[in-house]
Amino acid sequence: MLIIMENPWKTKSTQVKYQNSWIEVTEHQVVNPSGSDSIYGKVHFKNKALGIIPVDKEGNTWLVGQHRYPLNEYSWEIPMGGGPLELDILESAKRELKEETGISATKWTNIMRLHTSNSVTDEEAFVYLAEDLTFGETEFEETEELQIIKIPLKEAVRKVMEGEITDAISVAGLLKVAMIKKL
Repeated sequence: MLIIMENPWKTKSTQVKYQNSWIEVTEHQVVNPSGSDSIYGKVHFKNKALGIIPVDKEGNTWLVGQHRYPLNEYSWEIPMGGGPLELDILESAKRELKEETGISATKWTNIMRLHTSNSVTDEEAFVYLAEDLTFGETEFEETEELQIIKIPLKEAVRKVMEGEITDAISVAGLLKVAMIKKL
């Protein structure tokens, strides 16, 4: 059993420094665990992060490729997006899969909850395994210019292991599915 310790940080004041539709950046004046005054910055996300790994009966999955502005790099990832905090996360995951790949599924399994970078953000992510798939048209958002590929799930896991897939949610989700499917 993991031991949960009491919070050693004390917050003296908090000030919002920046916000937009997706994030809020706050600066916290704190007393750190050693008792010294310090500053801590936090990025609050206004959506839950959602990743979906669709798997068909033949053991294939779909990856989405796009240029990620913050990295200035092209990134291959599982289909993913954000779901408003007040909405059901499964419904948001279904919407994201349909938008990005045109895929719908009748079997959904929530396989993990994770925090993406808990030293600077409170972002919470959920990853779903989607099965029993049907195929339709994509519904990209205006900020999306995506490529979609269908590949064997084993190949996607190989791309994680060789560092070709680096997105944290994709890496964690694909490795978890590999364990579930005993690849």
